[in-house]
Amino acid sequence: MSFSSDTPFVRALARAHQQAATPLPGPAFCQLAEQLLELLFPERASRPLLRVDAVAATLSQLQTDWAALLTHVSMPEPAAAVAASFMARLPSLRDKLLRDAAAILAADPAAQGTEEVIATYPGFYATAMHRLAHTLHELQVPRVPRLISEYAHQLTGIDIHPGARIGPSFCIDHGTGIVIGETTVIGAHVKVFQGVTLGALSVSKELQGIKRHPTIEDHVVLYAGATILGGNTVVGSHSIIGGNVWLTESVPSHSRVYHRAQIQVTRTEDPTAGLTFSI
Repeated sequence: MSFSSDTPFVRALARAHQQAATPLPGPAFCQLAEQLLELLFPERASRPLLRVDAVAATLSQLQTDWAALLTHVSMPEPAAAVAASFMARLPSLRDKLLRDAAAILAADPAAQGTEEVIATYPGFYATAMHRLAHTLHELQVPRVPRLISEYAHQLTGIDIHPGARIGPSFCIDHGTGIVIGETTVIGAHVKVFQGVTLGALSVSKELQGIKRHPTIEDHVVLYAGATILGGNTVVGSHSIIGGNVWLTESVPSHSRVYHRAQIQVTRTEDPTAGLTFSI
């Protein structure tokens, strides 16, 4: 098959390429985020920095690298100013993440220490990448926050939109399959297990910019498979939402919400009877 410049398909592809946004150096942004985590947490670094001047030099270099990469996106502020604001938030960011690690350690009887949580737990990693992405989101950096969050999503199976607001001492246990939508608000000391969805009641483009994901107040536990939907849905503080609960309305503080599945167990002496199911 030959392709001519007069072919409608070729011309349509050419127009698509001409109109495409400037591609982001995605791998470079993700690598930089990884380097930042390694600097903040030597537990994740292959070669910890042993000298104070080496730490200072690395921080300066990372700020320079962020400024250079951010020139690839269009922002109201100069890239160097945004990079400086981002790096200035690192002390607060590290403090929040240490509290997250402590919350995971306190909640998981299998955890052997903070070092193990920081170095190996996907829940901590996803939370760390989210807090980096959310900081860039707050600084009104376009596209890059979503790039970082989707990078973490690919590695952990945990999908957190960079717009979601998550309070301190956040604990993700296991984590695979968790989905946290853009306008979700999560309070302090919240624990979330695998497969939890904090989503919207409906998916409509007209809802863009409107709060459409739930609010989870302080000291709430969301067990595996719970689905909580809607921007007006509030789970009151100190509540427990059981596994596989489907919740689309608010519950007051100190609520206990459980899903009771009807399970029927039968026995038979005929080994072939188990091969027939009635649904």
